[in-house]
Amino acid sequence: MNKIQGTKIYLRGFEMRDKEAVFAGANEPVGARLTGTHGGGFTMEQIEKYIEMNIEGDGRFAWLICLPDDTPVGEVVINQMDEDNRSASIRIALFNPQYFGKGYGTEAMKLAVDYGFKHGNLHRIELGVYDFNPRAIHVYEKVGFKLEGTLRDTLLWEGEYHNEYIMSILENEWH
Repeated sequence: MNKIQGTKIYLRGFEMRDKEAVFAGANEPVGARLTGTHGGGFTMEQIEKYIEMNIEGDGRFAWLICLPDDTPVGEVVINQMDEDNRSASIRIALFNPQYFGKGYGTEAMKLAVDYGFKHGNLHRIELGVYDFNPRAIHVYEKVGFKLEGTLRDTLLWEGEYHNEYIMSILENEWH
């Protein structure tokens, strides 16, 4: 996967040398809640398999979000690609709350969406976001995603149900 240069960050493909950063990010409790990831965490073996899957890139575009000094701060993935209908899903995760609020996620989303439309032959990109994540909803709206609907009570987290909002952006809405 080619490097995609932004102003604050750049996107690059996964490499096995990134496994410690991906492992730490996958097991970070705030990120687990924001993504609705249940369970006791991921093993290093699971992370290595995940990185291998992203390196192979079969049916997906997957990038690490990196600072100019090559520090991985998150990931953004376009997956669930439907070639017949030219649609896909996108997801993003920053590895640590210290990276929140700095514009890294916004820039990464813009770069990935741009790539999906210009090089992935996509017409529609969608995502899901939980109702307790207004910061992410704001970012997605800033990028151009529009609310399509609500999936009610999709996530049970610490005894409380949460709705998932489905948002999308279409090729003709991008730029």
